Amino acid sequence: MSRIERDLLGKMEIPDDAYYGIHTARAAENFNVTGTRVHPELIRALAVVKQAAADANMTMGLLDRKIGDAIYQAAGEVAEGKFIDQFIVDALQGGAGTSTNMNMNEVVANRAIEILGGRKGDYSLVHPINHVNMGQSTNDVYPTALRIAAIRLLQPLSESCALLQGALQKKEAEFAGVIKVGRTEMQDAVPITLGQEFGAYAEAVSRDRWRLYKVEERLRQVNIGGTAVGTGLNTQRKYIYTIIERLRGLTGLGLARAENMVDVTQNADVFVEVSGLIKAAAVTQVKIASDLRLLSSGPRAGIGEIKLPDLQAGSSMMPGKVNPVMPEMVTQVSYQVMAYDYAVSMAAQAGQLELNAFLPLIAANLLPAIETLSRAMRLFAERCILGITADINKCNELLEKSLSIITVLVPHIGYEKASELAKEALQTNSSIREVVLKKGLFTEKELEQLIKPETAVKAGIIGR
Repeated sequence: MSRIERDLLGKMEIPDDAYYGIHTARAAENFNVTGTRVHPELIRALAVVKQAAADANMTMGLLDRKIGDAIYQAAGEVAEGKFIDQFIVDALQGGAGTSTNMNMNEVVANRAIEILGGRKGDYSLVHPINHVNMGQSTNDVYPTALRIAAIRLLQPLSESCALLQGALQKKEAEFAGVIKVGRTEMQDAVPITLGQEFGAYAEAVSRDRWRLYKVEERLRQVNIGGTAVGTGLNTQRKYIYTIIERLRGLTGLGLARAENMVDVTQNADVFVEVSGLIKAAAVTQVKIASDLRLLSSGPRAGIGEIKLPDLQAGSSMMPGKVNPVMPEMVTQVSYQVMAYDYAVSMAAQAGQLELNAFLPLIAANLLPAIETLSRAMRLFAERCILGITADINKCNELLEKSLSIITVLVPHIGYEKASELAKEALQTNSSIREVVLKKGLFTEKELEQLIKPETAVKAGIIGR
């Protein structure tokens, strides 16, 4: 069964049970491109905007309360996640998000009609544009909803950062006494503790967490009420303040009216800023994951100073092989986030004059970036970091074999002499301790005091 709906281009058959209408159906045909629909969090946020608009319009006496209450209830149901299957427009669409806005207007209108006892498609009861979209434009509704959706997703990402930071700090304390070879440019450097390495990872994640927490403030400035270009045409000034107040109440977020709504309507640089900080967090993840893969390499022919949790068989051919799958996963997610960031940057700079028509591309990349990285970091903490153990014997063995301790002697014998000793140790496959004692430069007792690894991981000149 179907119903006939009409627009300025003609008429179309719409399934009787569909809550969407002709505008949505046309968009679904026009933009059948990626197979990915609009992000659910953006749908929920957009529905909240519709709730706030209905409430504001009723408060001002612009919208009949019976119609307004039905719209408010319908939009509230969508905001709770209902009817998500009715949002059928592709994530990448022309029109600056108009198709998504119309999809929302039609779903809310038809559900409101149903609430009032009518049949879907009877827009004489509740009209998608005249009633649901009253006092609005896609150009203020869509950016506002995108900001709300981003803030809501940033909060779990911040929590994932906190979880990962905590896991790394736990390992920092656990490995505080594990002394090992420090490496620079993949070569032996000076001694360091495994705890110091994990402490540095934790500090980097802490910075990412703080940056993401602070950038949320930028997203709170919204242009709702600015309508088409930010001037507020076809709305009343009181409406702008009323809808912001209603949005704050519905979302629990500290949203505020942008001082210059023309600016916020035109420019999408805030999303570039947010995306850039998410990318920065992804860069941190790659660094940590790369280090863990190196330090756990082996189990016998690699560095092997740490052991990662065994999560699954690593090969269909090589028995007993276990791979560092969690660091590999978080690395791939992070690379994807970096690619998302590039798309966001390109879309933001492509805006022209009074509007950026490419906000759907920003939404289609920014929201998955936040959500995916949040999940990856949580898994990284829970299924990798917390299960890491140190191979203390391997750390000691490599430290003793390395030349790293020679640096401690530089203040006492000079750089040139220390270089000669290091070269001889390499050529004779001897330890620094053996070469120094052979040369008679120090007694065994003196050398023991100088090259204690536990003092070499602290600030100062040993022996002075």
